[in-house]
Amino acid sequence: MIKSDPLHYEKKAWNNQYKSIAGIDEAGRGPLAGPVVAAAVIFKKEYILNTYKSTYLNLTDSKKLSKKNRNLFYKILKDEKDVNIGIGISSVKEIDKINILQATHKAMHNAVKNLSTDFILVDGLPVSGFFCNSENIIKGDLLSLSISAASVIAKVTRDRIMNEESIKFPMYNFDKNKGYGTKEHLSALIKFGPSPIHRKSFKPICNY
Repeated sequence: MIKSDPLHYEKKAWNNQYKSIAGIDEAGRGPLAGPVVAAAVIFKKEYILNTYKSTYLNLTDSKKLSKKNRNLFYKILKDEKDVNIGIGISSVKEIDKINILQATHKAMHNAVKNLSTDFILVDGLPVSGFFCNSENIIKGDLLSLSISAASVIAKVTRDRIMNEESIKFPMYNFDKNKGYGTKEHLSALIKFGPSPIHRKSFKPICNY
């Protein structure tokens, strides 16, 4: 059941005497190429309670936002002094070495490690090993504003990385497919073979 209040989980943590709540999400678990990127976002309590309705009313899971709105929220979040952001990136080499799940968890830990937080809201299944208490939320990118914000930061950051990779490897159109296995991308793989940023532990890359 989707909570009508996107600050429900943050308020619950504040009521439990936690002071600094970080939402964490990732982008790029499924693609055939490129890194996995995690982001952590902390809204200062007074700031978000005062600005939610005027600024963040339409903030939600990045996949449900248009590219224009993702970039708009990205800029708002990055420019605001009362929003603290951390980013963690696991490379293709790390993904192939330790597997995508472990690489995702590593990126999440790196995203939050330099932030001052005492409670973490993480999207999806539980993630162990954080330095403070945490709560996992299935569909958290829809249910928690902090996680929604993290999903935007993670996706826009990764999309921009893939845009840069597309300049280096134009034959794969990474600027359009972001490394996902589209029909066009798979055709390019057949024609050109994998690039250095393709995940060798993923099918069908491992077959080349």
